[in-house]
Amino acid sequence: MRRLILDAKDAGLTDQSKETTTHGSVGEERKIAILFVDIRGSTSFAESVPPFDLIHVLRRFYHHMERAVMDNGGHVACYTGDGLMALFGVEPSESAPLQAVLAGLDMLRSAKEDIQPYVKRLFQCSFRIGVGVHFGDAVVGTVGGGPQERVTALGDAVNIANRVERANKRAGTEFLVSEAVLHAVQGRVRVGKTISVRLPGKTGKHALHEIVGVRTPRRKRGASS
Repeated sequence: MRRLILDAKDAGLTDQSKETTTHGSVGEERKIAILFVDIRGSTSFAESVPPFDLIHVLRRFYHHMERAVMDNGGHVACYTGDGLMALFGVEPSESAPLQAVLAGLDMLRSAKEDIQPYVKRLFQCSFRIGVGVHFGDAVVGTVGGGPQERVTALGDAVNIANRVERANKRAGTEFLVSEAVLHAVQGRVRVGKTISVRLPGKTGKHALHEIVGVRTPRRKRGASS
């Protein structure tokens, strides 16, 4: 794709875009899975916890969310104040949608088993998260430089993933995925309810599916224990 070069600085950045990084070519369109996670009711939660303590809760939250992303082959693209965006398939992988779903389930497990009890014990308030995943085409590249360099993605698929996550609030769910994700992981996950919703900025209704777990392969009869 061609673009207008305005000055010497722009030319230098354009030359850099021809190079490759540890994540592949800079500014390359590819099919990836995009995950968004955030804290439910973050405004009221922040009002009920002293600022100094809130930092500790957020550090604990991000520790578990980052671990879930990395353990499942993903990359943290950016932080949103009360959540983050993660990418799966930055290095081409046919299992990117499943990796994103597994990361989301790990996030929910960590929230329920570690963060919720921690917050309840210290502040006597609830702590919940919402996760959303979409699978589609996006332009993947790096921003920043040196130790601040970070892989990110741009495109309509990113906007859809964000809207899928936000639909949890209306649906009363914790983990929703798009039709594209469900098609890619069909038969490998356990699905709860399916809802048909209008996503902000998108035309028509979209089917979103609640993920409640993974399917465990059935053991064959007569298999040794």
